[in-house]
Amino acid sequence: MFVAKRLGTTLITLFLVSVLTFAAFRIIPGDAAVLALGTEASAEQLAALRTEMGLDRSLGAQYSSWLKNFFTGNLGNSSRFRGQAISAMILDRLPVTAALAILSLIFILIIAFPAALLPSHREGSFPDRLTNSLTAVNISFPGFFLAVLFIWIFGILLKLFSPGGYTGYRDNFSAFLGYLVFPALAIALPNAAILVKFLRSSISQQLRSDYVRTARSKGASERIILYRHVLKNGIIPSVTVMGMIVAEIFSGSIVIEQVFSIPGIGRLLIASITSRDYPLVQTLVIYIAFVVIFANTLADIAVRIIDPRIRIRSGAAE
Repeated sequence: MFVAKRLGTTLITLFLVSVLTFAAFRIIPGDAAVLALGTEASAEQLAALRTEMGLDRSLGAQYSSWLKNFFTGNLGNSSRFRGQAISAMILDRLPVTAALAILSLIFILIIAFPAALLPSHREGSFPDRLTNSLTAVNISFPGFFLAVLFIWIFGILLKLFSPGGYTGYRDNFSAFLGYLVFPALAIALPNAAILVKFLRSSISQQLRSDYVRTARSKGASERIILYRHVLKNGIIPSVTVMGMIVAEIFSGSIVIEQVFSIPGIGRLLIASITSRDYPLVQTLVIYIAFVVIFANTLADIAVRIIDPRIRIRSGAAE
């Protein structure tokens, strides 16, 4: 029942997103044909392109035609990148964004869990104060600032990588992954700090619970209490946060891709918006909406797996 409801919500949300996206890019001023051909194009050329793009038809006819093509897998061609199929463009850039997202997620997990767990049972100690300070600093730094800082320190000063020297995954996979390390760190550090904040708050709350005091009175060690009892309950609020983080990084880190000149989904979205490439924008927005909804659905399912009591209450309510 829960999965069926979430599936229905997903379909309704994607439909509303497609309608709003379609309407928004028709309302704002500008002419996609003029942007594609330039201001020097003749009236006949502009009219021919508008007919080719379907802009001479009613809004309802344009939307229904796009929706039909979308469900049949015919996403059409880009109006900005003439002659290129939208599906091919997205599939070419999707592995880049996916690799950056997976590498960022690995860094987030490597940083967040040790930073949250190690000093959690020593409140007020030096590791605890240091973790709090570093967390506050990383939360306050936006990703684009870290990206510029990394380019300056590791690219220009230390010359550990060449800023703007992106290598495609088809050309040299190891060089491709090497170039993604610092962009992934720029994404990971602020998100890891947010996750640490949630984890530490939840774990601290659990450590003050009655069942922890009972376990201590029975002689259980702090390590056993933390890893066998507290972590399972304390991780539940953080799973929802992880769902939001996964949705953000897999939908394309727009600013980071721009700063590091990475040809991923986020950078493609910026190019399509500035050129009013209607078919490409709509497809990318639907993709991002799907990633966000899917990631949050997985987070909800994970919470119910971790804590069966939530599933039982949900089943009773349903």
